[in-house]
Amino acid sequence: MTSAPTRQIVVVGNGMVGARFAEEAARLDPAGERAHITVVGQESEPAYNRVLLSGIVAGDYTPDQIRLPVPDTPGVTVRTGTAATAIDTQQRTLALDDGTHLPYDELVMATGARASLPPITGVAHPDGTPGEGVTALRDLADCQRLLSLVRPGAPVVVLGGGVLGLEAARGLTGRGARVSVVESSPWIMRRQIDKPAAKILGHLYEDLGVTVHSWRVASRWIPGTGLELDDGRILPGDVLVVTAGVRGNIELAKTAGIETEHGIVIDDRMSTSDPRVHAIGDCAQHPGGGAGLVQPGWEQAAVLAKRLIGTDPSAAYRGSAPVTRLKAEGIELTSFGTVHEDDDHPDLDTVTVSDPHGGRYAKLVVRDERVVGAVLLGFPEAAATVSQLHDTGVPVPADRLALVQGLPTAAPEDGPADSGETLVCRCNAVTRTDIEQAWLDGARDREAVACATRATTGCGGCVRDVNALLADLNSGNPAPTG
Repeated sequence: MTSAPTRQIVVVGNGMVGARFAEEAARLDPAGERAHITVVGQESEPAYNRVLLSGIVAGDYTPDQIRLPVPDTPGVTVRTGTAATAIDTQQRTLALDDGTHLPYDELVMATGARASLPPITGVAHPDGTPGEGVTALRDLADCQRLLSLVRPGAPVVVLGGGVLGLEAARGLTGRGARVSVVESSPWIMRRQIDKPAAKILGHLYEDLGVTVHSWRVASRWIPGTGLELDDGRILPGDVLVVTAGVRGNIELAKTAGIETEHGIVIDDRMSTSDPRVHAIGDCAQHPGGGAGLVQPGWEQAAVLAKRLIGTDPSAAYRGSAPVTRLKAEGIELTSFGTVHEDDDHPDLDTVTVSDPHGGRYAKLVVRDERVVGAVLLGFPEAAATVSQLHDTGVPVPADRLALVQGLPTAAPEDGPADSGETLVCRCNAVTRTDIEQAWLDGARDREAVACATRATTGCGGCVRDVNALLADLNSGNPAPTG
């Protein structure tokens, strides 16, 4: 009797989510007995952490330091520098730009998203490529282009005051650039924080030498001169960094007749309108949202790997409750959940601490004694505790003011004591216990912990917490749990 042929799973996209799917599949099927995974990536680079590109701009990382692990197993093949050109859903084949075709039993679309250059004079050439002195910040090529354009002491304009724009601006100041940020919304990080927090955050950036222009629309980029705004002012700039606007890479699926809207439409099983085609990450459109953030994409990858490898055919993705952490040296900002409702909303209880002089702001939003949202600027000690309360649904302590300030509070009677299950790295679902176990197994520094647990390899927002925990463990306080 001959054994059945190995199922072929083809992944289109070798970005953070496609690479994570392959890694998860290899973990579940290390010998490649259940399926063979072929990952096809258009970039010639191995997979890397795009979230940390602003860290390369700042000089905190080198390209080699943001590489993602490549599964060293017989069940995974990675082909870089190869683009997919067409999907034949009837024959179940994927056409590649080298003229070859890959047969598949299951196809995973992890094509991500690309920068969408705005229709502003001078920003883009007629063919859609960036204009003179203009760059996006979506991949390593963009990052290298930006670094080749920036000169110490020269002016740079960042178009977009979201998380990526602010992280890029902070990194550019570290390179000695004079930076202006332009945001078309009423305030920076409009989606993640409220207006009072944004005002204080803006002052912190101004103290760093970054000029923030909110509620302003760009009208023209003048190469060698700068960016003209809708009020007629011209901000000096040798370089324009566009961080506003992305578009999912859905064309391949759309041309194949797979249902798309602004993304490739998927259900809780990560399946598209074609049951043999699946989508994860920024190219996917799930009812629970999640595009644009790494944590949901990695959760989707884990769910789909369990389904397609067959270790948990009932696995499902119901949506995520991601946390935003601004990675800017000298600024500690964490936000999540419901933060924009009025303080007098009848169903919500709100605690707010505003300290503009100290550059600090905290907002805790509670419904039925449970945390439903928070903004914590300059209160890093409170961030982990409040996030954990939100994740677990444990009732908040009676002293909510102490909670947002990171001060000791009495645990609620119906809340569990600290069991070590506190999430330290949300992107990779790494708990305090996981890190303590890695320490017991010999991981004494952050790099070793990252290899053992994946902690700090996502958005980078947990680096401070991991380092602090390791410092305690290495000093013998507290004693690690076994």
